[in-house]
Amino acid sequence: MNKADTLIILSPGFPKDEADSTCVPPPQVFVKNLKMSYPGLKIVVLAFEYPYKAAEYQWNGVNVFAFGGRNKGGIKRVLNWRKIRGKLRELHDGQHVIGILSFWLGDCALIGSRFAKRRNLKHFCWILGQDARKGNRYFKLIKPQASSLVALSDFIAEHFAKNYGLVPGHIIPPGIDPGMFSKSSGERDIDILGAGSLIPLKQFYMLVELVNSLKAQFPNLKATICGDGPGMKSLKAMIHDHGLHDHITLTGELPHAEVLKLMQRSKILVHPSSYEGFGLVMAEALYAGAQVVSLVRPMKTDLPNWHIARSQSDMVEIVKDILGSPGNYRSSAPYLIHDTVRSVMKLFDVSD
Repeated sequence: MNKADTLIILSPGFPKDEADSTCVPPPQVFVKNLKMSYPGLKIVVLAFEYPYKAAEYQWNGVNVFAFGGRNKGGIKRVLNWRKIRGKLRELHDGQHVIGILSFWLGDCALIGSRFAKRRNLKHFCWILGQDARKGNRYFKLIKPQASSLVALSDFIAEHFAKNYGLVPGHIIPPGIDPGMFSKSSGERDIDILGAGSLIPLKQFYMLVELVNSLKAQFPNLKATICGDGPGMKSLKAMIHDHGLHDHITLTGELPHAEVLKLMQRSKILVHPSSYEGFGLVMAEALYAGAQVVSLVRPMKTDLPNWHIARSQSDMVEIVKDILGSPGNYRSSAPYLIHDTVRSVMKLFDVSD
């Protein structure tokens, strides 16, 4: 009896169920569409840390094994790795495994690359963000070949090459899934939208200062920040100190579908992060018809309706110009998830 081709995906975290839309949205959009595009392919996800409880379950037709590592170190992590290696051996012995794909250059890539080398399997690591920054100890442990590395963007590839002297052999940006967007009324009642984790790296304080700078010129200015994290308290304090309660709404964490609806109501998505591989949130905002303003240029090519600010003050001027001009809210999709999925599968010699 012929065994179905099986692709193993290793990830630090994965949704605990199909309603868990806020857990690593880009990887889950990729995996869901991978299953849809290649229904005959068996996909198995090994989730190292999250969900926090060990379990085996189905997610949109994908087999998921959660090991409940809970980001613990020491002997508990070593024991968890042993369980994961045991599952890899079990899958390899019982399935026709075509290869392993690891998300982020971390312990997933370490275990995946070593197992693949011993079993003569293809292994690729998708470098997705901060794993390209300096100080990633897994680079020396893994000693990857350039041909095994996939960068999320030109920005990631350049930073990785600068920090580690190795240029990733492949660049595959994230694609949006048009099927996730609902029909829009066309009303743009949110002037500025911010979306993401409220952590220092994302610099959402700049968005508050941006609104404070523009409120005199645009007295009816409305901004929304959706997301949660350790920066929530300081953002609330800034909004209070500047008297911006009538201008800025903090929604907290929202389901992914709700964030997409907010994008369809927004004129501009402002993403002030100081470091960003290629935030799917920005590609989604473009498809929703919003203008995008960011401090980081993910790709070398210019993308329609995406404005790159050189500084915080430049960001203020760009947003001011957009708000002062007639609306141009045309949907654009520089990268589609179908193309992303196809590019990844070509690495494993699987064609449409």
